[in-house]
Amino acid sequence: MSAQPLQLGSVLAHEEAKLLACVHCGLCLEACPTYVQTGDENDGPRGRIYLMRAVEEGRLGADAPTFARHINRCLGCRACESACPAGVEYGQLLEAARADLTNSRREHGAADRLLHFALRHIWPHPARLRLAFAVARTLRDTGLVRLLRATHLPHLLAPRFDLALALLDGSRAVRLTEQEREPTTQPASANITTSRALLFDGCVTEGLFARVNRATARVLALNGCATERPRGQVCCGALHAHGGDIEGARRLARQNIEAFADDNAAPIVTNAGGCGAMLAAYAHLLAADPQYAERAHSFSARVRDISQQLSVVSLRTGAPINAPVTTYDASCHLLHGQRAASEPLDMLRAIPDLEFVPLTGSDVCCGGAGVYNLIETELSMRVLDEKLKHIAETGATLVMTSNPGCHMQLSAGARLKGLRLRVCHPIELLEASYRKLAEKSSDAGQETS
Repeated sequence: MSAQPLQLGSVLAHEEAKLLACVHCGLCLEACPTYVQTGDENDGPRGRIYLMRAVEEGRLGADAPTFARHINRCLGCRACESACPAGVEYGQLLEAARADLTNSRREHGAADRLLHFALRHIWPHPARLRLAFAVARTLRDTGLVRLLRATHLPHLLAPRFDLALALLDGSRAVRLTEQEREPTTQPASANITTSRALLFDGCVTEGLFARVNRATARVLALNGCATERPRGQVCCGALHAHGGDIEGARRLARQNIEAFADDNAAPIVTNAGGCGAMLAAYAHLLAADPQYAERAHSFSARVRDISQQLSVVSLRTGAPINAPVTTYDASCHLLHGQRAASEPLDMLRAIPDLEFVPLTGSDVCCGGAGVYNLIETELSMRVLDEKLKHIAETGATLVMTSNPGCHMQLSAGARLKGLRLRVCHPIELLEASYRKLAEKSSDAGQETS
């Protein structure tokens, strides 16, 4: 039997008081997408914590197949945290469990080996990561991905391969309105600058969704907030932490703290729920680092989602746009990690006459969860099917979501099922509304002249 896992033992000890306060109410089970799908107690938070205790106490090895299976099947959505009356911070327990799991066994399976190779040899190196995303964009934008998928060869070779291509294809920009013009470099009629913020690019967002970063900067400028993009910033480390590479996540966290150190007062704004939750967790991640603990705490306190940043300014109302029926699906880590529930919806409320329909189960995970969909594909698709069913019930053909992984998961699901469904970030729709407002102002100015 393996030695007591250091990561898991430390975090369990830190959470001991909250764990003892657990009244076994079962609210975490009702909130857990994997338990809802399988009905297996070990696929719910209570069961997984029981397995973690068994490993920490030496009753079960960290390399035991049962431990690995149920820990790996967790989406890490953290919905159980919001539901838990005792306030157990399950996300920290999960990351520690996966770190010990990774350290206690060899990687198995092609997808597992490929993931860990990418995390160790591509993600920490900005030049390599930029090259990888450049290749991905070329495959996407030239139509090669669609052409390859049309042959049905990827699905015949491996359903995961077809899903991976659908995910990449799902990152393409979509037309939000019937008459849509390209945005100008500088928005017209910007408010007087009253504040400033530092933008966190995000590796996947900048690599595949750069348009969202540009829209974020334009919307902030229109609401009187000047922005800067600090050089030297790297991946937030979320994929590393979720995949069990805690030390890799810590190295990236230290780099980001250094990159944003020039201004210790300005808020750090992100538009990706997963990135934001990870950045906000640096205080916990580096709590035992004597050099960085205090700086990490200060860094995390400055992190805001774009919707949270806009909520502290006088959010400008845009102009009506000819958008289709729209709904909103919450990013798990934005909702449960950053506690932003109403703020993303406030962005949509700033668009007059938008035909918006609430989504049943908006607070339930879509099954993307980073690369979970490529590792635990079957369970991921079951969770996604439930989400797509509820979206279909709304009658909406445009879905807003605030995380690139969720965006690609929903888009891929629509493509695989042949659904007429478009997905975008709320900031893109708000920026389109502001652009329409600028066009109206310009036309009015020409008429008066």
